[in-house]
Amino acid sequence: MAAQKDQQKDAEAEGLSATTLLPKLIPSGAGREWLERRRATIRPWGTFVDQQRFSRPRNLGELCQRLVRNVEYYQSNYVFVFLGLILYCVVTSPMLLVALAVFFGACYILYLRTLQSKLVLFGREVSPAHQYALAGGISFPFFWLAGAGSAVFWVLGATLVVIGSHAAFHQIEPVDGEELQMEPV
Repeated sequence: MAAQKDQQKDAEAEGLSATTLLPKLIPSGAGREWLERRRATIRPWGTFVDQQRFSRPRNLGELCQRLVRNVEYYQSNYVFVFLGLILYCVVTSPMLLVALAVFFGACYILYLRTLQSKLVLFGREVSPAHQYALAGGISFPFFWLAGAGSAVFWVLGATLVVIGSHAAFHQIEPVDGEELQMEPV
């Protein structure tokens, strides 16, 4: 508990508080709570990218141990790296921006339409889930033309490479109360 408060103080000293990093546009609910938990458990970025803490693992056992421990220790940092790669991919692809604008525009129009009255098609009331599926169907050709499938696989591949290489080459952080381990001879 004290370690989390120290990390929060370190982050605030660097000018990064939870209120400035957490977007105001995210409504309260499960998504916002999840992001707040991720933000609360984020490790200091200075130690995350410290070049002096990178080294080649001595053997396969150490590599596996580093992967497991670093993914566990820097889990929240890795989530924000993943979100940054998604943002980079969207911003650098104008057609993907257009496809997202079409999709969210259609969703917004349907939302405004449902506030006025229920949507009736062929004499049947259309549920909100079906309406959003219709918005997805309308915007699907735009996503297909924008190459959204390749963008998804690029983000997944880049995430695996970046996170995997960081976790493999970053030295393990010492954990409080950890006993000294003897290496086999």
